[in-house]
Amino acid sequence: MATSLTTGRPWRVILSFSVPLLIGNVVQQLYQFADAIVVGRHLGVDSLAAVGATGSLLFLLLGFAWGLTSGFAIPIAQAFGAGDETAVRRSVATGVLLTGITSVVLTIIAPLISESTLVLLQTPEELLAEATVFTQISFIGAGATMFFNFLSAIIRAIGDSRTPLVFLTVSCALNVGLVVLMVGPLGWGVAGAALATVVAQAVSVLLCLEFVRRRLPMLHLRRDDWRVTRADVAEHLRLGLPMGFQASIIAIGTLAVQVALNTLGTDAIAAYTTAARVDSLAVAFLSSIGLAMSMYAAQNLGGRRPDRIRRGVIEATWIAVGTGVLLGVLLIAFGVPMVRLFIGDGSDDVVELAHFMLIVNGCGYWALGLLFVLRGALQGLGHTLVPTVTGVIELVMRVGAAVVLGAMIGFSGVALSNPLAWLGAIVLLVPAYIRAHHDLGRMAVDPVEATETSAIAIVGPVDGSMVVDAVLTQPTRTIRRSRLRLLNRR
Repeated sequence: MATSLTTGRPWRVILSFSVPLLIGNVVQQLYQFADAIVVGRHLGVDSLAAVGATGSLLFLLLGFAWGLTSGFAIPIAQAFGAGDETAVRRSVATGVLLTGITSVVLTIIAPLISESTLVLLQTPEELLAEATVFTQISFIGAGATMFFNFLSAIIRAIGDSRTPLVFLTVSCALNVGLVVLMVGPLGWGVAGAALATVVAQAVSVLLCLEFVRRRLPMLHLRRDDWRVTRADVAEHLRLGLPMGFQASIIAIGTLAVQVALNTLGTDAIAAYTTAARVDSLAVAFLSSIGLAMSMYAAQNLGGRRPDRIRRGVIEATWIAVGTGVLLGVLLIAFGVPMVRLFIGDGSDDVVELAHFMLIVNGCGYWALGLLFVLRGALQGLGHTLVPTVTGVIELVMRVGAAVVLGAMIGFSGVALSNPLAWLGAIVLLVPAYIRAHHDLGRMAVDPVEATETSAIAIVGPVDGSMVVDAVLTQPTRTIRRSRLRLLNRR
């Protein structure tokens, strides 16, 4: 049910909100594990490599869709924090329309360009047929993936991170069963693995819609809510597009890594695919804290609580960095047994390469945790430029490492691409958030002025800084002086 994130101890609120996200991410990773295990053991290393060769291309387009829908949820969280149900419904209607349009475009265009794009990525010829089939089926089901992401995002935006977890768990369990059935007894190969995911996502969409119908009257759209204005569309695109492009920029870097891998042979592709599956489980812990931070910041921005945002970011940073260090130690220590789940007996070279990548990534998880928290906070505050630029930095660092270091030292150079990208991003994120942190501090009204103030209305981001209007019942001179001081202290 709807829950406010504007009250309670910040670290407890953030942790409580992030735990269901974390469990959901882990559950989602587990069913991806199931895909990889079933494909790897039933169809062989080549089929596993074929599925792995599609990862960067799928992430390029579906990652854009995920970022886009996550951005659409930020105005909803801000409106909910402000207690404006009309604005909540209008934001939902705007997001539904934009998500629908994007889904249609992806479903029509993406399957048509799948094979040619995989060829451009230098996918090995022996993997191309299976990789193409897997990619095309995944894109045909893009609408189900997008709407599940959007519906989950709007439910989380009103403070409920538990219900999407329930639906995701049901969907994942269904997916595992369908993968075993379609790849095993039915013998549909990698096509069955892709179709199982699409069907499971479609079921989760239906579950979300039924929950909204029964339990969330706040989100029941009325005729007037569908009268979306250009301003509504512009505001949602202002927040959604940068988050989508940010994911795409990161995916382009992943594509460069994929090209470098494709030149290193099937063992390198299989090792990277396997290590990425294990790595994604650890990353799920950290990304959940970042997503919780963005919803927390958005609601408290709408609720006019800059003090809580500042405290929340500091406390979430300690949680994320500490968790990153612990995860790195665990993954380095137990990486080999986890890799063996996918590979089975033999293929020692693949296991050795995968474990090396896990060691490299594990040493950088503290930086990834910091990255997720700071980026999530800035996105929740409505900042779009810096998070997007950090995506560009990640692209440059990741491509540079994959191409240059990959050519010099092979797989080891490609493995270094992730931590180098994370470190490059936080070099910009840290000073950017420090500035936002100071701006939030200036939003607090002095005690003397607070006695004269009836409300503080947040106008929104202006050139990356936060602006507030003091809505006073006292003389205009006091209003003007307070506003100018807040604007000029940069």
